[in-house]
Amino acid sequence: MARTITARELNDALYGTGEIALVDVRPEAVFGANHILLAGNIPLGLLELRIADLVPRLSTAIVLCDGGEGLAERAAAVLARAGYSDLSILEGGVNAWGAAGLELFSGMYVPSKAFGEYVEHEYETPSVSAEELHQMMQRGENMVVLDSRPMSEFTMMNIPTGIDMPGAELVYRVQEAAPDPETTVVVNCAGRTRSIIGAQSLINAGIPNKVVALRNGTMGWHLAGYQLEHGNVRTPPAASPEGAALARRRARATADRFGVRRVDGATLDRWRSESGERTLYVLDVRTVEEFEAGHIAGSRHAPGGQLVQSTDSYMATHRARVVLVDPEMVRADMSASWLRQLGWQEVYVLESGLDGQDLEEGPRPAALLGALPVVDLVSPQDAERLVDGGAAFVDLTRSLDHRDNHPDGARWGKRESLADDLLAIGATGAVLTAADSRLAVLAAADLADTDIRAAVIDGGSRAWEESGLPMAAGMGAPVCAPDDVFMRPYDKDVEQAELERRMNAYLSWEVGLVEQIGRPGGISFQSYKA
Repeated sequence: MARTITARELNDALYGTGEIALVDVRPEAVFGANHILLAGNIPLGLLELRIADLVPRLSTAIVLCDGGEGLAERAAAVLARAGYSDLSILEGGVNAWGAAGLELFSGMYVPSKAFGEYVEHEYETPSVSAEELHQMMQRGENMVVLDSRPMSEFTMMNIPTGIDMPGAELVYRVQEAAPDPETTVVVNCAGRTRSIIGAQSLINAGIPNKVVALRNGTMGWHLAGYQLEHGNVRTPPAASPEGAALARRRARATADRFGVRRVDGATLDRWRSESGERTLYVLDVRTVEEFEAGHIAGSRHAPGGQLVQSTDSYMATHRARVVLVDPEMVRADMSASWLRQLGWQEVYVLESGLDGQDLEEGPRPAALLGALPVVDLVSPQDAERLVDGGAAFVDLTRSLDHRDNHPDGARWGKRESLADDLLAIGATGAVLTAADSRLAVLAAADLADTDIRAAVIDGGSRAWEESGLPMAAGMGAPVCAPDDVFMRPYDKDVEQAELERRMNAYLSWEVGLVEQIGRPGGISFQSYKA
């Protein structure tokens, strides 16, 4: 079913010439503590909900790895049944990689994070400290603060006066936010990477304004003793026709500088027909509102700033073909310029945009591997009666989301160990729910060979809430220890001193990546510095 591969053989393959996907199937928190740099994380419990998008070609050479606890073998069985035909397992797991003298990394999205540090070092991206920015504000300088994170992060916390303008939108919209060329543009994120990439994007595009990154982002602002704002929704200004035309010229010149190529619809059609032999990712890098208003059938939403910030969460097959879509071209050109420097050599921009393509509207759910199994679906009201009758009530949603909001009475759990966890609490029946009800269905099917009778809330947790049944917050008493999320410094509810210790440790970790990636098992980036 699956061969074994040694660490040295894997290292040669990762830095070779053919397509390969290295998939670490451990929970995210375990992965984040210690992993191989070029591995993508697809936890075993989410495998059927992620693999079809991240590794869409069934004949891709896939190497599965874990910590030696048998998760890779379980994943291989699932993938083999689904038709994946070239499966290997890393002999000895990630520990064998380290034992072979190859570097292991902590954190999430490490190639992209390391790239941000490389960009700052290579391009000498200018920056200001929190103290310097605060002084600029106090003096009333002609300036604007642009936050390069998605709105969901901006709303959590932002620099005072900041406007949300996610990474790929910066070149497209900056001239509306700072029409005066004498206005200083300050770009921030939560830490470092998106501040650096965002500021350097504007510099690469040649805007006339002075541009600086806010060193250490919102964390640096907090550590300097300044107050953040919370709960704001400051949307970026719409691009005017004149501003959009200017942005297109700037982005095109940037893309040409970094060797970005363009393809037409006929070429995309041909590549679709070849997708059984070469992996093809078609990624729409616009805003979610634009994507849902109409996108190419089969394309996925990957907002440009996040695509560069967390590339491995969108594409797990190295050396694949990548086609970026944006009818305005700006966001595709800028995103492609960064992916080229990250090492994605076959990245292209679709020059015809949406023209001549079959279109779909609305959100696109994650592709499911295979068909959903048949399980016992119940209404929220029937689920409540089952729980009142003694059935265990388990929510399989991401633990941070469960902490924020979940059906009242539901305990958090994870699919990988659910059978053992239910047996440990003496459950003979269970009601399962999740934000994506398909996950609960898959988990219920896993229990079919046990003595536990499982039912799934039809429509998941949203159906429960929409039926008017009570919701709750907090972690309560999970059925197992949560390890599904690698916590950011500000994700945990801790004392102020501990929060600041975590922030400082995180920022030091980011800065240290430039040196760490130079060791065996690391990565190098191509310099395009003039």
